[in-house]
Amino acid sequence: MEERIWIPGEAGVIEALMSAPSMEKAAVICHPHSLMGGSMYNNVVEAIQRAFAAENHTTLRFNFRGVGASGGRYDEGVGEQADLRAVCAYLKKRGIKNLIFAGYSFGSWVGSKVIAAQDNPFAWSFFVSPPMDYFDFDWESLKGKVDFILCGDADSFCDAGLLKNQARGIKADVKIISGADHFYVGKEKALISVLREKLCRQAGKKN
Repeated sequence: MEERIWIPGEAGVIEALMSAPSMEKAAVICHPHSLMGGSMYNNVVEAIQRAFAAENHTTLRFNFRGVGASGGRYDEGVGEQADLRAVCAYLKKRGIKNLIFAGYSFGSWVGSKVIAAQDNPFAWSFFVSPPMDYFDFDWESLKGKVDFILCGDADSFCDAGLLKNQARGIKADVKIISGADHFYVGKEKALISVLREKLCRQAGKKN
């Protein structure tokens, strides 16, 4: 069960939904482009949340500045990084030490900037359909820091072939979902299944 919460942020309060069955690990889920209708209620964001919740992870999805009831206005990914850091600080303050990043589209690009930094707060990270054709990802700085990338073979914003090459270069696992485009309409169950399988394997490695 998710609870609506409000997190202090640089540009004002950050509107979020949190489900907290575990104090050990939490997934922070970032939504697609704010100016193109992206929000924490996006179908892919909701599918990611369901996958992590099904594997007993705490989840926190939130609206970037200027979206929904979150304060501020769109800041071209710069202020959005501050929003993400504020959410991480909130979870750390609550005593959750192991944070997992899960970003979809624009959300993955915002997260990539935070993950590439020396003070990366995430123990594990996951991208869904990073829009490589529209945003510049600094893949070299992400080497060894991104664990899993997922996209569809019909994605017009993220070429599956190029993504496979980039994933090899940064030592990230990659999974391509057949028949899925960038928006995953009708493919949400496939996304959940793939992510849950990956989470189970990841948990097995640590046991």
